[in-house]
Amino acid sequence: MYTDAVMDHFFNPRNAGELPDADGVGEAGNPVCGDIMRIYLKIKDDKIEEVKFKTFGCGAAIATSSMLTEMVKGKTVAEAEKITNRAVAEALGGLPPQKMHCSNLAADAFHKALANYRQNQAKLTPAASATPATPAIPAAG
Repeated sequence: MYTDAVMDHFFNPRNAGELPDADGVGEAGNPVCGDIMRIYLKIKDDKIEEVKFKTFGCGAAIATSSMLTEMVKGKTVAEAEKITNRAVAEALGGLPPQKMHCSNLAADAFHKALANYRQNQAKLTPAASATPATPAIPAAG
């Protein structure tokens, strides 16, 4: 039913845990099956320096979360952004059709973490449309 890669990532998940000082956090869940995934990102110089996950779910959910973290770690934001749910499933050697939604959740949580990172960065960057400083009026002399 599951490939060796799925079983390996389930029994030996990579990058499990959380990052308390994450630059971006994303969560996705499926109320039907009960799976919930949270992805934490630490990004420096536009590269994903560290990534962690916490997943409550089945073996496929844990395996896809683990594989996704391996796929994005060390990549630039633009490179990692191109990773799809299909790519995650393929990297695991495939998933049973009834478990494909798990790879969707991993990719969705990751893309939400990137969106959260961008929101946080926007808050730190001064707005380009800020009111320009009023020029000083020279004293009459």
